[in-house]
Amino acid sequence: MPVSTPNRRNVRIRLNSTVVRARPIGGGVNAKEVEVTYVNGSKARKLRAPAVVFACYNTFIPYLCPEIPDHQKEALSYAERVPLIYTNVLIRNWQAFQKLGVQRIAFLTGYFSSAEMDFPVSMGDYRFTASPDEPCVLHLLRAPCRHGMPAKEQYRAGRRDMIATAFSTYERNIRDQLARALGPGGFDPAKDIQAITVNRWAHGYAYEYPALWERTWQPEEKPNVVARRPFGRIVIANSDAGAHAYTDGAIDQAYRAVQELIGSKNVAPV
Repeated sequence: MPVSTPNRRNVRIRLNSTVVRARPIGGGVNAKEVEVTYVNGSKARKLRAPAVVFACYNTFIPYLCPEIPDHQKEALSYAERVPLIYTNVLIRNWQAFQKLGVQRIAFLTGYFSSAEMDFPVSMGDYRFTASPDEPCVLHLLRAPCRHGMPAKEQYRAGRRDMIATAFSTYERNIRDQLARALGPGGFDPAKDIQAITVNRWAHGYAYEYPALWERTWQPEEKPNVVARRPFGRIVIANSDAGAHAYTDGAIDQAYRAVQELIGSKNVAPV
């Protein structure tokens, strides 16, 4: 899909194309090009590029580019993504929220840790709910973990639990928690809940070095800093590279990676 902008080169985006290999041509750090293999449909295809930016989960990268040095592979594999469950519940109206005078509910010991009315966003012809008599979407959050373990082990255990849990378990807890919290305002889950979607992010948020479990690193020795070092014509940009799980962190790392390409003596600007 060519995209043309003033004073810029055309960009071609290959949709539904999963990269499975990025091989430096002519040696690792001294490579002149990178050969990229990607799968589209049932066919594997190859192309060559003057440079490559990896913007994926760090632990995948050693498998995509085995030529990366072992110490960098170890750093790339260090992070453990945090599993998250984002659940949307469509309710018939939000009169109970108005009667109780609440917008967000925190459950200190609940299956879901919070439930709140979704952000009031209007886009195009769509307008957010403006009256308690209108339908509303609720956002429920659960971060599955296993208490009593180091953080990364909790994330792994939570991921296994998330994948093995049936939809009926999520639904039962949704109905129970909303009934207990909103029942005094007249909420009845049997008639007021219209639809439920459960989004399971097995590898949701980037690892952020939790202070209670993590060792103290010198800034230049942090695994995410070692992991994102340029490898010849390959640079790395993603939220893992910044150990920061939010959009602004990913944008910052993308900018940094592109600047590394532009400033490299080995890589011409692209």
